[in-house]
Amino acid sequence: MATHRLLVRNALQIVTLAKGELVKRGAAMQTVEVVENASLVVGLDGRIEAVGPVADIEKQFTGAVFENVLDATGACILPGFVDGHTHPVWAGDRVHEFCMKLSGATYMDIHKAGGGINFTVRHTREASEGELLRLLLQRMDRMLAQGTTLVEAKSGYGLDTDTECKMLRVLKAAAAVHPIAISATYCGGHAVPSGLTATEAADEIVSRHLPAIVAARDAGLIDVDNVDVFCEKGVFEVDDTRRILTAAIATGMRANFHGEELSYLGSGQMGAEVGARAISHLEHVSDEGIAAMVKADVVSVLLPTTAHVLRLTTLPPARAIIAAGGAVALGSDFNPNAHCLSMPYVMHLACVLLRMTPAEALVAATLNAAASVDRSADHGSLEPGKQANMVVLHAPRWEHILYQFADPPLGAVVVGGRVVWRAAPATQTFSYGGTSSLSPAVAK
Repeated sequence: MATHRLLVRNALQIVTLAKGELVKRGAAMQTVEVVENASLVVGLDGRIEAVGPVADIEKQFTGAVFENVLDATGACILPGFVDGHTHPVWAGDRVHEFCMKLSGATYMDIHKAGGGINFTVRHTREASEGELLRLLLQRMDRMLAQGTTLVEAKSGYGLDTDTECKMLRVLKAAAAVHPIAISATYCGGHAVPSGLTATEAADEIVSRHLPAIVAARDAGLIDVDNVDVFCEKGVFEVDDTRRILTAAIATGMRANFHGEELSYLGSGQMGAEVGARAISHLEHVSDEGIAAMVKADVVSVLLPTTAHVLRLTTLPPARAIIAAGGAVALGSDFNPNAHCLSMPYVMHLACVLLRMTPAEALVAATLNAAASVDRSADHGSLEPGKQANMVVLHAPRWEHILYQFADPPLGAVVVGGRVVWRAAPATQTFSYGGTSSLSPAVAK
């Protein structure tokens, strides 16, 4: 008699989201696959074996044994959320800068005065590895409670080899003990260190930092999938950014960088030229940049929280990118400047500020965000063969995840077919646990 890890039964809706696509582009982002009155089976390997109408699953798995059964009666099941852009390893909060911004200071005003990234760099350099890991795990716990199951996570608050490696070691340590999967990004080009020009800093990254990062990766001390540079006027402009990205790509990293956030530099075109996997922010991207990115299949990772907290008047052009046939992903941009750990809130902002539809926002926060870090073969949709990472939503339709944006009624988060987070007992309306065999009566 076959044994399986989990049966999710009797859901009002299971949002499978896709039918084999690894990314949704343009108008396809409006199509979200949903199975009504559905059940789902997870194998012992933590991957989805089958999903379909209750009666079909009941018939297919009659007599099967399940380690656990999650009765989702009255609930909807969504793919685990993917946060496409975060800076989660740091010490020293910047709540004082929030007050400065409310009084009219701009991001670059604070940066030039020694605050911003430079403030966090000082505190992160001073913090121990253990302290950084403790802070990171606390933040990841809060992400998990909001449904995130995969996160892109950057270094970038070291700006020297030792601290950047320390941050990447912390990410590797967290990935070993936390349910959230991590795609780690080396972001040594996050700012220009004091006393150097941008060109000198780029020289330092290419000649010293990158070889050290690659050596640590090859020795198994760190994991690093992506490279990021803050391509911005007055920081690393296009030529220096291109040089860093090209050198990192040659070592096997994927380019996934900040571009066109506060000013237009042509980084959309440059990213397309170097074969970037994704570019984030894009508030000031041009039509030519969008066209180049679409042609090169570069994912646009939009961050509405940044526009919100900085009171930007120029917003990321989600509608123009989608109209051009591009793939839009979403990220929280969690960092000391934009303290948001909730992808449901990010999706809500994407709809309200960027005028995305609920379907587009969900695709952007799942499948397309996974594609931005090249993980969509395993993450981002609920299809047979993929990781069984799910969110249980106590609502009659999946759209409530955006509609109830301040405190969406999440009941549980499942990773690899195991419940890794549950709401407080008083708010639960489902049952979970026990070993059971499926008979025709069980799933009714």
